[in-house]
Amino acid sequence: MRQTSTAPRNNKLKRSSNLIMNGSVRVRVIRTLLAIQNGQSLSSVLDPLLNSLHDGDKGFAHALLLTTLRQWHALARLLDSLADNPIDEIEVRTTIQVGLVQLLYLEVADHAAIHETVEAAKEIEFAHATGLINAILRKVAKNPSKFRKKCDKKHSLPNWLAYQLKQDWSEQYDELTQGLRQAAPMFLRVNSGVSSVEDYQQALDGAEIEADLVELTSGFNLMSSSDTATPTTLSTKGLRLHQSTAVNALPHFAEGAASVQDMHAQLAAPLIHTALMNKVSADKSNTDIDSDADNNQLHILDACAAPGGKLAHWLELLSLDESLSFHVKQEDAETSPVINNIKVTAIDNEAPRIERIYENLQRLNLTQQDLEQAEKNIALNIVCADATTWQGAGKKKSKLVFDAILLDSPCTATGVIRRHPDISILRTEEDVEQTALLQADILHNLWPQLKVGGYLLYVTCSILKQENVEQMQEFLTHYNNATAIEFTEDCNWGIAQAIGRQCLPIDNMGGDGFYYALLQKTAQ
Repeated sequence: MRQTSTAPRNNKLKRSSNLIMNGSVRVRVIRTLLAIQNGQSLSSVLDPLLNSLHDGDKGFAHALLLTTLRQWHALARLLDSLADNPIDEIEVRTTIQVGLVQLLYLEVADHAAIHETVEAAKEIEFAHATGLINAILRKVAKNPSKFRKKCDKKHSLPNWLAYQLKQDWSEQYDELTQGLRQAAPMFLRVNSGVSSVEDYQQALDGAEIEADLVELTSGFNLMSSSDTATPTTLSTKGLRLHQSTAVNALPHFAEGAASVQDMHAQLAAPLIHTALMNKVSADKSNTDIDSDADNNQLHILDACAAPGGKLAHWLELLSLDESLSFHVKQEDAETSPVINNIKVTAIDNEAPRIERIYENLQRLNLTQQDLEQAEKNIALNIVCADATTWQGAGKKKSKLVFDAILLDSPCTATGVIRRHPDISILRTEEDVEQTALLQADILHNLWPQLKVGGYLLYVTCSILKQENVEQMQEFLTHYNNATAIEFTEDCNWGIAQAIGRQCLPIDNMGGDGFYYALLQKTAQ
């Protein structure tokens, strides 16, 4: 069943790529919201907005913009119920919604919210609508608690997305749709090469920044060299801040002591790394392996790697893993095969995003130069390439290249709406189908490049089953040499699916919506 989204009914919005940042704070927020409705992302317009303001106005502007986006669709429905006739001008609708947020969610004084919003309409040259704007806002100001309850009663999502979530997550639907309109907590991943999580928590405490230690346990059955399932568990620790904090206030952040990364995103690198180490162990014990093969070298791939958080995490784990013996004495060589070199390839198809990878690795002291200075035999190669067509082997005859692949797949990002509330405006129903096709193209290109016994970890930040478990089910029908690794009940995160596990962004204490599926190539 096709659902119609609640979108402003107007074709009069002038399209422009230039975001004009002048006028009052409210005017600048309105113009930013118009730019988002014109197709620009929040990440591209937020900094220009904040950088155009005095420090004393930045907090209010940020709260006004983000809260308006989070409540956008609920406000649109409320506005429709308040107006005697349809309001077709997007500029007018947006201005009223900014006024409603001040009255209902930000507790701005009535006279200030109404007067300044009316003045903002004049500044953006919609003075003809000031009477309408004033009347609607005054009506709401008389009984804000009534209208707040009305606004909060249902979801704040486009109807097509709410309908799909109802189909996918009927039991969690109410909790999920309410959770998506809340702010997400701030999590930190501690660089284990610099500090332990516990020590960094103490450093935060010394800086008067309160944080809770969060520990996620993952359990899954990996296949051993004897083709028997080996129960495996691992622990992933992170920190959840009580309040979001500017990164320049975090102890030793500039020196790479920690990274801002959602707790559920922190699962990716440990999962694929543990699977990779299982392959290394299996290869070492397999006496039938061709002696001419590259047994002492690992080649791993991070596909769709930008902005580089999961790549950095994996490099940290590789650098510190004591089971990877880069150097051994000669007399031990016959009995202890060594990993002489690890080749890490990371690809992304956008040059600006590649630059973000380099910036993040530089702060964390994980560039190729840093790795060489630390005497780590890790060769890092970052490539701007299309994952649907890129071949890691180049022109070489053998196409079996990688021991492990981390595929942080493109998706509709519906699982991170709390952090990027513009997604509920920018995404369409058609995007889901197109994205699922793109995911399938990437999978079909990368899977043949994985070595026998190798692992591919499929990750998305989506909460739509078409992009997740249904994508995996469809993939497995095409490849009889692919086996889904079973997650066990030892996992204290996510919801078990037919394949993989799904995390939902349900409460303001937990992580974002992520899906994980671990696949192993079992035969050629």
